[in-house]
Amino acid sequence: MRRFRVKLDRTIAYGVDMNLILQKNLPVAQQGDVKLPGMGPCASHDWLRVDDAYAAQMAYREKLLAERSSAVLYQSDAALEASREVLEQALLILPGLGFDVSNEHVSCPDGRKVTVDFEGPLHSLGHLVQEDICILQKHGDEHVLTAAVLCFPANWRLAEKVERPLTAIHEPVAEYDGNIARRVQRLFDAVRVGQPLWRFNKLSYADPDLHQPRRREVGADMPFRRSERQCILRLPRTGAVVFTIHTFVVRD
Repeated sequence: MRRFRVKLDRTIAYGVDMNLILQKNLPVAQQGDVKLPGMGPCASHDWLRVDDAYAAQMAYREKLLAERSSAVLYQSDAALEASREVLEQALLILPGLGFDVSNEHVSCPDGRKVTVDFEGPLHSLGHLVQEDICILQKHGDEHVLTAAVLCFPANWRLAEKVERPLTAIHEPVAEYDGNIARRVQRLFDAVRVGQPLWRFNKLSYADPDLHQPRRREVGADMPFRRSERQCILRLPRTGAVVFTIHTFVVRD
């Protein structure tokens, strides 16, 4: 595993409650229910978004990357070129989301300036966007998780999933049976360059913390709704598949 540093022109003051970072509302498209795999098309640029929790979520991401890098970041040598390509693609989208991208750094909507490091591309992205980013490459018949920046896991640990195929990654999910596994693998095989797909989930939580690698507690008092907007896209140069996760937490 490689570890990298990203320079910040100013440090965020952690004046937010990291355990209570909420959006005001779920996006309208995520207010219904969905069954696995339940994916549909999205615009070519729409795998990245900025919402009203951007500044608070980014402060938490910066803290996690500084203090728990080995838990939230994994970069294999085999996926380095694909990771660089994800960063390249993201930098093309960011100006339309309120970022100022120059040759030397990126000015973010919350006022931070991030110097981009193509030797640590996912570490850089972890400081720029709200999305967690996973890279999967085809090994044999399945796609394998070969790199990721995962600051906001929901009931899984990155260390337990890296270098594992899709079926092994989803072993604890009861509804992820053989039929669903085949359908998801077909989606990963079929996704085309410039034609991303997206889906969402929704679960009730007792604890609103975004970083929840452990199993969630289930009970009567579950006042928070957590929803992930998940996109899959294929990179044009390396052909790797990228799985992105934008996490929303709202109070029910």
